[in-house]
Amino acid sequence: MSGMNALLAVILYIVLAPIIGGLISGVDRKISARMQGRYGPPILQPFYDVFKLMAKQNIVVNKHQKFYILCFLIFVIITGAIFFAGGDLLLAIFALTLASVFFIVAAYSTYSPYAYIGAEREMLQIMAYEPMVILTVVGMYMVTKSFNVIDIATYDQPLLFSLPGIFLGFLFILTIKFRKSPFDISMSHHAHQEIVRGVITEFSGKELAMIEIAHWYENVFLLGIVCLFFASNPIIAIILALLTYFLEIFIDNNNSRLKWQSTLGSAWIVALILGVGNIAFLALL
Repeated sequence: MSGMNALLAVILYIVLAPIIGGLISGVDRKISARMQGRYGPPILQPFYDVFKLMAKQNIVVNKHQKFYILCFLIFVIITGAIFFAGGDLLLAIFALTLASVFFIVAAYSTYSPYAYIGAEREMLQIMAYEPMVILTVVGMYMVTKSFNVIDIATYDQPLLFSLPGIFLGFLFILTIKFRKSPFDISMSHHAHQEIVRGVITEFSGKELAMIEIAHWYENVFLLGIVCLFFASNPIIAIILALLTYFLEIFIDNNNSRLKWQSTLGSAWIVALILGVGNIAFLALL
């Protein structure tokens, strides 16, 4: 990808990703409501919520949490910018992990027992999904011989055919990354599961809005990785991403939260069987 095209892709990502992510969140709420026999909020409700948070009085425990949340948002944006500019996928994953670290440190900086427990659960989630994420990148490299997103996206055959185990394993950990039941152990969006919201208990106003926007950016990035499995046909790739998100909504509304031991153990078992198994098969070919 040329420098000008890469710059244009980054600008489009920065501008459009929160819009797409907010719309996805709105559709998520609507579909979830219908699955539960409710009418549900309007699709634009996530935007209304964020605008309302932006207008609220800014109350913080200390000045450090504002800095950490800003870093969290910036590094999530950097993650997507690297990805959609066609850059190094491994570097994008490392940037996303660094963003998660800032998020955890922000929760710790509030000195709240609820946020402290949520931060510990967030670290457990990272330990659960990170092996499968790394295996996904390694699998793509073994097939395409490149870590660059542009090379992976322009590979002449759908990666799904060579990496079915990696794809299924990545779908499994997406439930954790999208913060869906049964693995939403650090920050539940279901009122019946938490009195307080774990890792974001002490955040409000602009900081809480920034967290929500960061998750919109992150969700677009994650769906972009799903598209890479069928990037040779963009239409099928987009359909695959939409079906993947619908599957995550379905799983979310049909499962209750598991304990952190189950989250960690199941994610590692899936990574070992599907991820390592698929890579071992490729190595033997």
